[in-house]
Amino acid sequence: MTKPRSSRTIREECTGRGKSCGHVSQIGRRGFLRLAAVGISLPHLALGLGRRLSPAELPDFSWLPSAPPLPPPEGQIIYVKTVDELFAAAEKVRPGGTILLADGVYKMPRYFEIHTDRVTLRSASGQRDQVILDGSESRHGELVGISYCSGVTIAHLTIQNVRFNGFKLNSNLKAHEVTIYDCVIHNVWQRGVKGPAVPEKDAEALSPRRCRVQYCLFYNDRPKRWEDDPTDRPETFGGNYVGGIDVMQARGWVISDNVFWGIRGRTGEARGAIFLWMDSRDCVVERNVIVNCDSGICLGNSHRARFPIHCVNCTVRNNFIVGAPENGILADYTQDCRILHNTVHCPDSRLKRLIRLVHDNEGLVVANNLLSGPEMRVETESAVLFRGNLTRVVPEFFRDIGRGDLHLLRALPDPEAAVDNLPEVPEDFDRQPRGHRTHVGADDPIGGTAASVRTAPGEQLENCRRLKTWPGCGFQLYG
Repeated sequence: MTKPRSSRTIREECTGRGKSCGHVSQIGRRGFLRLAAVGISLPHLALGLGRRLSPAELPDFSWLPSAPPLPPPEGQIIYVKTVDELFAAAEKVRPGGTILLADGVYKMPRYFEIHTDRVTLRSASGQRDQVILDGSESRHGELVGISYCSGVTIAHLTIQNVRFNGFKLNSNLKAHEVTIYDCVIHNVWQRGVKGPAVPEKDAEALSPRRCRVQYCLFYNDRPKRWEDDPTDRPETFGGNYVGGIDVMQARGWVISDNVFWGIRGRTGEARGAIFLWMDSRDCVVERNVIVNCDSGICLGNSHRARFPIHCVNCTVRNNFIVGAPENGILADYTQDCRILHNTVHCPDSRLKRLIRLVHDNEGLVVANNLLSGPEMRVETESAVLFRGNLTRVVPEFFRDIGRGDLHLLRALPDPEAAVDNLPEVPEDFDRQPRGHRTHVGADDPIGGTAASVRTAPGEQLENCRRLKTWPGCGFQLYG
């Protein structure tokens, strides 16, 4: 297929349904400047970006704790209130400096890049909904890039209406210790956060290290459509090449306390809300809430490409997942990974994949998970350690399914619900300490979780009256 000319080179690797694709971009600020100078840009397309959801349509996630505030900025501070000032600030800021954006909508004409060590880009007000970087009029398919630097922090802002990648860590050009904090990632039609593969000869030097994505909201107004992305066609990905976070060769990442809502492909086969693969190591995925997405948390996939193992020594713990009919939690070509104390609710899952284990998973531990739906799918011949998992459909025990709140109103009566604590999971979803004996799943009502997260039966009944059915998973979601 002839792809539109852009400021990046795309290499797609795809071997059919169920095998996700490598997506590697070669991109840099010098290349962008050269392209801009000669007038090469993406064709002007009808993006079909959709309207922003009203509060009645996007569930109210205020039951989750707010992001702890960042410390006040230090060193050089550049105040920005226009798009031109923003681009100028990126060139003038010194290592360790801060760019503070005034409230407003910034219509981005092109790709924007940070390429200086230890720079912070954040809203001056600290309100992430008040500073919006909008890509609907950009001539490029990617919005915010990070290259040639380490220690960058991006906080308290929104990016929206992006054709390809929202936040792009250009790992092949060096991007280490990046923090994306308390941001909204809205209507991004390939990946909200993308880290591509690095050249094999530079893997140790360039694999993105010690990055963090925390307290962010990823959501799309609707499933992906053909007009959102000129590269996602019937002969490539069928309109399903969309996901939340997709990182290759990650080293020591922490992905925590985020919300993912409505990340869906055209035919319900989107990639993971969180997807780590291609020799990712020592990562932790915890306390995330995933609702109304096609796929939840994916450690690896069935496409091996350069690496025989996708994820090594990664931990998935204390997450709430509602739905995700393609995969709730997937382990596919992993080594020494752990899936611990997660709660997944999808009672009528069409593929029965609340937890799915496939291909090689040597050293995998799957323990103390609560599955409200079918038994997990075990399609691996590896010696997996199973311990303390409980499968039982228990919607009446959850506080508010439609909002992804899978706190338990009370402990389950099953004797199997009380399990021995695991040293790898000293706390529950609310960071309450777990005792020697704890409860299966992400929430521990045994350990004395704060009363504010418990709901009276009358309130639960009222929540149920305001729900509507979402087909395919047998649970209910707010409209």
